[in-house]
Amino acid sequence: MSLSLILACLWALVANVLAMTPSRDFHWRNAYILIAIGIPIVGYVVFQHGPWIGLLVLAGGCSVLRWPVIYLGRWLSRGGNKTPAE
Repeated sequence: MSLSLILACLWALVANVLAMTPSRDFHWRNAYILIAIGIPIVGYVVFQHGPWIGLLVLAGGCSVLRWPVIYLGRWLSRGGNKTPAE
């Protein structure tokens, strides 16, 4: 197994352990940290194994961090930065 896939598996393990710990801010701080670490790992996987394996790793990361993805989708469907008054 390559280093990029080992890092992706380690990221998934850490993400699941963090999800089991109690959190005062509903795990949002952990999510931001995992996103910041996960994006370069996905890029490294794409670099070593190609876009299809990279998409699988990205889908795995999105399944772990589903609420940030849901909120991003809602924000994009509202039109990005628009406020209700506009």
